[in-house]
Amino acid sequence: MSSPSSSVMLLVLMLTALLKAASAETFHRAGQISFGNELANILNGGKLLTLSLDNSTGSGYQSTNTYLFGRFDMNIKLVPGNSAGTVATFYLSSQGANHDEIDFEFLGNASGQPYTIHTNIYSQGVGNREQQFRVWFDLTAAFHKYTVIWNPQLIILMVDDTPIRVFNNNEAIGVPFPNSQAMTVYATIWDGETWATEGGRIPTDWTQAPFTASYESFVINACEYSSGSSSCGSSETTNSVTEASLTQSLDSEEQEKLLWVQENCMIYNYCTDYERFPQGLPPECNQPYYLQ
Repeated sequence: MSSPSSSVMLLVLMLTALLKAASAETFHRAGQISFGNELANILNGGKLLTLSLDNSTGSGYQSTNTYLFGRFDMNIKLVPGNSAGTVATFYLSSQGANHDEIDFEFLGNASGQPYTIHTNIYSQGVGNREQQFRVWFDLTAAFHKYTVIWNPQLIILMVDDTPIRVFNNNEAIGVPFPNSQAMTVYATIWDGETWATEGGRIPTDWTQAPFTASYESFVINACEYSSGSSSCGSSETTNSVTEASLTQSLDSEEQEKLLWVQENCMIYNYCTDYERFPQGLPPECNQPYYLQ
């Protein structure tokens, strides 16, 4: 029979894990402004991050820790009005020429036109796996949740808990997959005037600057990685949400939602761009979309 003190300690550990899984990080605690100086601000006691772009520079934020697998959530409200030429981001990336990267990029547009959600996956320095979406709501009217789930089997990108993209681990057929380089979490806004809006045909109206995107509810349930060691595997440091993310795949209902998004909201898919790949589509494009 366990002693009262050990039972109390177990309860404390369980409650701590639950609170850690449910609560958002403060931006002060989770990271720091990386560039932009006065154009980047952490407000409301660390609960709100605003990133702005003017005609001299953008701004950015990055996590203090690096991570190897997990779940990353961020609520974002994008630049209202005429945001043509602006690019706001939420992404994970390692360092170096052979870096890995998982991207959400939000491409602005002229007033009244929808934002484009641009996604990409890099592994060992190679990307070229873009998918783009125009979703079912106004990205500028309110905060919406964007999620990256990254584990050894797959990457899932979600919007308001609806999956919009899955990238499976197809190393067995020679497709590189991000599974060995720890990544930092980034949020940025920058000038993409030369390509972001209709291929650069619509320029940025700098009289509307500064352009500001807002971020909140930054939640990290992931494996911290430092000096070759992962925080995962210890019951004292790994919460239930992190554990679930390490084996997560899509259930049948989520697969149906993903299919709906792909059929109704996708505006570009590298896996159907035969002109771009005249010698044949990348090998993962011919594989089953869902993990069984």
